Amino acid sequence: MKKLKNGWVEGSVQNFLELSNEDMEYIEMRLALCRLLKEERRKQRLTQTQTAARLHTSQSRIAKMEKGDPTVSVDLLLQALFRLGVKRKELAAAI
Repeated sequence: MKKLKNGWVEGSVQNFLELSNEDMEYIEMRLALCRLLKEERRKQRLTQTQTAARLHTSQSRIAKMEKGDPTVSVDLLLQALFRLGVKRKELAAAI
C-alpha cells in the first residue's frame, strides 16, 4: 500500500478486502470462465435468449453468468461451457 499526501492510502482490492493469493486466483478463474462463456456465445452468434433456450435456463441467468454474479456456481459455468461445445483444452487455456 502507498500513502498519498492527502492522507489517503492507495492499495489493491486484494489488500482492501484482505484476500489471500488463493482467493484472488479463484476470483480470477471465475471471471475467466464468465468471459469465455460470453465469447463462446458471441462466436456462435447466439443471443442470450437463444443460449438460454439451448441450456434450458433463462436469459437473466445467462446475463448473470456472463457478469460473474456470485449466485452462479463454477459448476454451472462449466456445464454451460461444455454444453456450448467448449473443449477442455480451450477451457484450460482460458483459465
